[in-house]
Amino acid sequence: MPFRFWILLVSMSIISCDGNDEPDVINQDEAYYLNIPSHIGKPTNLNISNPLTKAGVDLGRHLFYDKILSKNYSISCSSCHKQELGFSDDAVLSVGINGQLSDRNSMSIVNTAWQNRFFWDGRASSLEEQALIPIQHPKEMGLDLSELVARLKTSELYKSKFENAFPGKEINEDLIAKALTQFQQTLISFNSRYDQYKLGKIQATEQEIRGEKLFFTHPDTPAGIRGANCGDCHSGALTFSNGLSNNGMQIVKNDVGLEGITQNASDRGKFKITTLRNIELTAPYMHDGRFKTLEEVVDHYNEHVLIESTTDPLILEATNNINKNGKLGLTSEEKQDIIAYLKMLTDKSFIENKEFGSPF
Repeated sequence: MPFRFWILLVSMSIISCDGNDEPDVINQDEAYYLNIPSHIGKPTNLNISNPLTKAGVDLGRHLFYDKILSKNYSISCSSCHKQELGFSDDAVLSVGINGQLSDRNSMSIVNTAWQNRFFWDGRASSLEEQALIPIQHPKEMGLDLSELVARLKTSELYKSKFENAFPGKEINEDLIAKALTQFQQTLISFNSRYDQYKLGKIQATEQEIRGEKLFFTHPDTPAGIRGANCGDCHSGALTFSNGLSNNGMQIVKNDVGLEGITQNASDRGKFKITTLRNIELTAPYMHDGRFKTLEEVVDHYNEHVLIESTTDPLILEATNNINKNGKLGLTSEEKQDIIAYLKMLTDKSFIENKEFGSPF
């Protein structure tokens, strides 16, 4: 059975404290509830100072789909995070204003209420922090936040929606970030074939079951245990972790991942371990979109991992070969089994949910 989750419930109201402001009291009828299946844990990173409300989610949804957030009114957040693609992008490098290419591939924004690292290099630790960066980035939306605030203040639509979402508060960049965050946190995807299988609603195929076992098994060659080792990083039903990892790809000279943020050589080539939810829909893959297909991704981990000083040891140590030659050693059949499992993570109801689509 699913459970309904909300932030701090006190008697009949939800209370949040917004910085130095007086606590906001939000009636339960105004709260937005997340319906989460029983095999998924409670959200771990909902912000108690930004509780989900119906009006806040509605405002965030409008902002997410509105080109008013870009300098020349040409793109919106949804331009690079398309619902039909699991809120990702099918371009190798997403296209910003004036046709400029962004620095990386746009990752899926799904199940963010469980995440505490954002962007491929992990530079943001909250969605509120993340939300405003693409708006200002010169290669993406290229808009100064003061100008955005001015635009919204002259809009009758947004004056009304901000008042509904944040009564008595003046439109500012902090409220813009909070509204965008609220909408994005509603983008939960837990109704795939895999979820239905885990809840006992359907029976998986033999190939899918083999693929799931391989995915979550760390190989132990002396013990005769074969595995693909994927679950060491893409763990549990959420299929991600909040860490960053060097997964043994050729490092592009001008993009060293986390090292570019920390200036620490031990972080070279480390990138966010993303969710695999709806992975069938989110090609191309990796931070620079270098892989076009899931087959190429699996081949990378099976045969082409580069051994470098910062390559994740969990990847390097995993092998199904008795001679430990540095290759994972999956058979062609095993690779197809894993891909069959990955395709189980496609959630058609998520990409067709009208509540997540454009309100315009």
